[in-house]
Amino acid sequence: MLKVRVPDADFFNNHLQEFKVVKGQVLQLEHSLISLSRWESKWKKPFLDGKEKTREESVDYVRCMSLTKGVDPLLYQSIPQALMNKIFEYVDAQRTATTFKKTSSKGSREVVTSELIYFWMIYHGIPIECEKWHLSRLLALIRICDDKQGPQKKMSKNDIFNQNRALNAARRRQLRTSG
Repeated sequence: MLKVRVPDADFFNNHLQEFKVVKGQVLQLEHSLISLSRWESKWKKPFLDGKEKTREESVDYVRCMSLTKGVDPLLYQSIPQALMNKIFEYVDAQRTATTFKKTSSKGSREVVTSELIYFWMIYHGIPIECEKWHLSRLLALIRICDDKQGPQKKMSKNDIFNQNRALNAARRRQLRTSG
């Protein structure tokens, strides 16, 4: 969870010809499957498509991430760009110690949406409570489930030769022989 302090902001209402002061507030934000689902249901497009988001779309994602109740909608509009950058650094950050080897394949061209992630959770038997986790942790867990439950990848000939060479060397050391 990320806590950010949004400062006070002034807005001018053209219709009423008056200024309105929006009191600053601390927002508690969580980048989770729930917030992703809320945003996609409003905008009717995938959030994780890698495309640049407009300021309006980004601000709305912050609103979807917010766990704070009773926030004036104008407060989200008044978030300074430096604070938006900090929020999206949190969104992009990996919240797990798990690392994966880089694969040479180009990856799937499948569009990842919240519904697909929910399918993956159900398929792997991941409890629904995990929808509240930081999205990077949830996606790492799904990838681990894929790797562990999927078919084992064949070793290349070079890998087999290296493994056999290491096994033979270990046996020679154990038996104290030269060949």
